[in-house]
Amino acid sequence: METRRILMRSLAVAVIITSVIWTTTAEDQKVRKPCCTKVSTTEVTDPIISFRLQRQSLPCVKAVIFKTKQGEFCCDPGQQWVKEKVKHFFKNTTPTPTSSISN
Repeated sequence: METRRILMRSLAVAVIITSVIWTTTAEDQKVRKPCCTKVSTTEVTDPIISFRLQRQSLPCVKAVIFKTKQGEFCCDPGQQWVKEKVKHFFKNTTPTPTSSISN
């Protein structure tokens, strides 16, 4: 009977230690902030609401992230179409200067 108790306690301790190690390891694998870990070269055709640049910091890769109504798309910043979309976005969202001088 005593041997059985010792065996059960040992098993319980082993399970607890294993679960603590597994939980700690799983936490280390989580990416704290969502980021692009790969990019697409396929052109985004949906209207772009906004975009942001992402620097490379592993596991994140260098990317332009376009936001559309369909979601966010991780795109290769080296692609010519990406550069053109960014330029076009700035051109269409830059406010037109107005004059406050009246005659």
